[in-house]
Amino acid sequence: MSSLVGHDNFFEDFVVGDRFRHARGKTVTELETMTLAQLVMNTSDGHFNADRMQHSEFGAPLAFGGVVAAIVYGLASQDTAEQAIEELGFERIRFPRPTVTGDTLYAQTEVLEREERDDASGTVRFRHLGLNADGETVCELERRVLLRRRPREGT
Repeated sequence: MSSLVGHDNFFEDFVVGDRFRHARGKTVTELETMTLAQLVMNTSDGHFNADRMQHSEFGAPLAFGGVVAAIVYGLASQDTAEQAIEELGFERIRFPRPTVTGDTLYAQTEVLEREERDDASGTVRFRHLGLNADGETVCELERRVLLRRRPREGT
């Protein structure tokens, strides 16, 4: 598994079957767990009641899944979105394990498919995985994006 830190990463740079680990990690804070869940009107007690949750099987408030997916996508973006023209969709989003306040997340990506569109762009479908510090998968999602092709010399 290679490690990228994107500077270019045009359509041509992604090969079906390639897997890579993204360089950064992100610790889920109380701000993300509580405030962002409130902003989207997710009023589940598991996100807000730290006293109750510290005595639960989780030991801390649970992070809202939308926040977890956004963090995983953000971690993967440096390598997979720099040449993005348009985000085409997210699908098959799953959360096989809970994420709690204080967990640090990392991301890995696999290139699932590529489709040439025209001389200027093509679509790529990625699988992004979010892993906690123990290497357990906490988020899986697939994403399709329209990416620029590498500019031709002299154009």
